[in-house]
Amino acid sequence: MINESAVFWSRVLTELTLSFHIIYATIGVGVPLMIMIAQWVGYKNNDEHYILLARRIARGFVITVAVGVVTGTAIGLQLSLLWPNFMQLAGQVIALPLFMETFAFFFEAIFLGIYLYTWDRFESQKKHMLLLIPVAIGASMSAVFITIVNAFMNAPQGFDIVNGQIVNIQPVLAMFNPAMPTKVAHVLTTAYMTAAFVLASIAAYRLIRGSDHVYHKKSLYLMMKLGLVFSIATAVVGDFSGKYLAEYQPEKLAAAEWHFETEKGATLILFGVLDDGEVKYSINIPWGLSILAHNNPNAEVIGLDQFPEDERPPLYIHYLFNIMVFIGMFLALVALVFVVGKWRKWTFTNAKWFRWIIVMGGPLAIIAIETGWWLAEVGRQPWILRGIMRTAEGATTSDSVDLMLILFSIVYLVLGIGSVVVLRRMFRNNPIEQEIADRIAERGGDLQ
Repeated sequence: MINESAVFWSRVLTELTLSFHIIYATIGVGVPLMIMIAQWVGYKNNDEHYILLARRIARGFVITVAVGVVTGTAIGLQLSLLWPNFMQLAGQVIALPLFMETFAFFFEAIFLGIYLYTWDRFESQKKHMLLLIPVAIGASMSAVFITIVNAFMNAPQGFDIVNGQIVNIQPVLAMFNPAMPTKVAHVLTTAYMTAAFVLASIAAYRLIRGSDHVYHKKSLYLMMKLGLVFSIATAVVGDFSGKYLAEYQPEKLAAAEWHFETEKGATLILFGVLDDGEVKYSINIPWGLSILAHNNPNAEVIGLDQFPEDERPPLYIHYLFNIMVFIGMFLALVALVFVVGKWRKWTFTNAKWFRWIIVMGGPLAIIAIETGWWLAEVGRQPWILRGIMRTAEGATTSDSVDLMLILFSIVYLVLGIGSVVVLRRMFRNNPIEQEIADRIAERGGDLQ
């Protein structure tokens, strides 16, 4: 028996938890690679500024990891409490990637602890830098395995259902489902891109506030270059994702693009509003959707008319898709202008107004991550396990979920405010100017 109230509050609580967790999870996946690259650049160029950059980022990273562990644990708890029917059906299949995700996290955490503890204990920076390789690998693999679980929910395979029970389970086949390659690649590239723009945002803000130190300028330049590289990679992967949806989840693509009728030479619709089923005030790109879906301007694209109304995703995901794409394009453009501007010595790249645009890049990247995940999850509706189990069928029937929502909301509020306060105090009490002065005193000369 389905309890509609329990289903609603379960979805709200799950969305809240994932929306909060994805911020720390994205930082947790992307930042280790940024730390490794910064320290590698410092070692290669014998530049202490980049090594200090790696060191300071690593300190702040520990705080975000701690919060990510708490929220990640909450997700695991809520899977069992809020979605017991889903876990009863699919739990045996997703157990392997969930276990591997935990293993990858501990692999990352062990080497991160060793890396932090052994600062200044290695005569060779190269040997110390090598500790970051398993940290970055562990962080990325943690994202890979948990994303595989989500991919399985979109393209379930590797089992048979007999009398309502899953049998003949093939965990490896289930993990390597059709949705896995594009979803994993998209999660990784967007995490790296977001981490780069967040760190660039911090550096630009410090420059605006008057800390015109070469350390912040080097940090900004490095992170904007990395942001440009990974934003381009994200765009490429996004194109593959569109082609995956056209073949395997056409209803999701049709809802996201407001493509109501199956046709050849389909138009790509950007923004707009719906008025009695008619799209108004939109930006239309002729043949754009056919090109996105099949690389052929005359290709046929399946519309929502091919699916029953109760199997169509909510149409508001169209706006989520547009926001995600336009933010990504904007960030790529800003990074390109900055990098080319530095190369061509355009003075406006040092202007206060342009640095404020870069500062906006950090929050905008987080918004793009959020809308991307909402698109991924809402776009699968009404299914929790596509084609097999509806979301309402997988939910709990408890009447206490609304109380759980209040309690978890308080926890997330405390964690969010607490992490910001701790990070601010950590860096305010240990300014970069003082740390550079200490390093100069240790070295007996200027830093490069």
